This record gives sequence, structure tokens and C-alpha cells, in this order.
Amino acid sequence: MKITLFAQIFQKIKRDSFNKLVEKFESNKHSMGNDAWSHFVTKVFCQFSKSNSLNDVCNGMRSATGDLNHLGVTKAMRRSSLAYNNQHRNWELFQAMYFSLYDKFESTLKKNRKLLPKRKIYLLDSTTIYLCLKVFDWALFRKKKGTIKLHTVLDFDGCMPVFVDMSDGKKHDIKVAQDIEFSSGSIVVADLHFAKPHQNLY
Repeated sequence: MKITLFAQIFQKIKRDSFNKLVEKFESNKHSMGNDAWSHFVTKVFCQFSKSNSLNDVCNGMRSATGDLNHLGVTKAMRRSSLAYNNQHRNWELFQAMYFSLYDKFESTLKKNRKLLPKRKIYLLDSTTIYLCLKVFDWALFRKKKGTIKLHTVLDFDGCMPVFVDMSDGKKHDIKVAQDIEFSSGSIVVADLHFAKPHQNLY
């Protein structure tokens, strides 16, 4: 029996651990018949398939009908159900699941860095994402432009995110950087626009 690479990825995730988090955050309440696991699989599929819309995600999941059983999913979510669950399901479940997997696989991600200091190294940067104001009126940046800013900290050893902050496009990078707590003695690599002359980040 052949199992897709996508299905093999989910074999690395223990359902018992996921279910405990579901109970902790009560994530199956008001779910319109779509449990948290189906929602989780669908969101991961969205990332791997680089889908650009809810329709793309749902149609892609439906095309993988033969593989859904390997994923522990009985049926693909409908567009309306996915939109509803995206809006109403507690995001803290997915955050907790991310850090649970990060802790589990962190040791396998570490790089061999012979010429670099042994201290912890973090990479700090931000990305501006432009949005259509007609759809996202809350993201007002300028009169005819909508944006959000994604501030991200990557752990150099595994290049995995350890901190993410989403703000409006007007929030300066330095304000976000000042709110991040880094471990003592760590090295932070950032663009010049994160720091101002004579201003201490920490």
C-alpha cells in the first residue's frame, strides 16, 4: 500500500497529544460537525499546496479523497465550514501544537556550526503584506492601501520560528523588538532598521 508524503508527515504526529490539547482548549465546541483534527489537517494542506483561497483548499482536499483515510479525516471540509472554523476555533490550539512539535524535533534540526559562537543565535526580521482595503477594511495603512506587518524571530539552529507578531503596517519594528525577551547571552541578528542610534533594544 502506497501512502503519500503528506500522509507520512501526519504519522509523525501523535493523535493522543493532539487530543489532549483539544480538550485543554475545548476546541471541538461549536465546530459545525468538523472536529479540530480535520481543521488542522486542512490548514496544513493549505500551506503545503500553497493554496490562495478557501475554494482552492477545499477542492484540493476533495481531490485527495482516497488519501483522507490515511490522514484520519472522514471527509473534506466545505468552504463555508472552513471559513466558520477559521473564525471561531481557538487559535491557541494550533500554537500549542506547533511548540509541542518544535520541542519534539528541535534536536534533529540543529546545524553544525564550527566557525560560529556556541551562544544562541536568533534572526529577527519583518515582512510587510499588502491587503485589499475593500476586503480588509481594518488593515488601513494609507488612504488607498491596506497592510499588515509580520515580525518574526527564527532560531538559527533550525531556522524555525520561535516568535511571531502580527501588527498593522504603521507599527515600527523597534517597538516590537523591545517587547521580545531573548535568553541571556544570545546573539540577535537584525536589519539596521530595527535599531536607532543610541537606542538599546533590551
